[in-house]
Amino acid sequence: MPLVKYISHDGTTNEVEVPVGNSVMQGAVDNMLDGIVAECGGSCSCATCHCYLDGAWSDKIPPASEMEKDMLECVLEPQDNSRLSCQVNVTDELDGLVVKLPESQF
Repeated sequence: MPLVKYISHDGTTNEVEVPVGNSVMQGAVDNMLDGIVAECGGSCSCATCHCYLDGAWSDKIPPASEMEKDMLECVLEPQDNSRLSCQVNVTDELDGLVVKLPESQF
């Protein structure tokens, strides 16, 4: 299983195995990691799974859909590498993915 490294705003790092096909959000929820609220359960309708993806991985992750881009307009402190973790599915290519979590989802 691919490893995903979640880094909280305070620098706490958690590396967890996430099954291929699961979302980055589901990996955080399944492992009870703070920083991903996931109020809508992954339906791209709340933006409480906002994260920042390390730029080294940008060419291995499909670009955000228009729906995701619209939801990203609602997040606090958006950056160029902001994504909704519910919209990023883990693949074998993403083994070692680094995900930074914002200070707050609200």
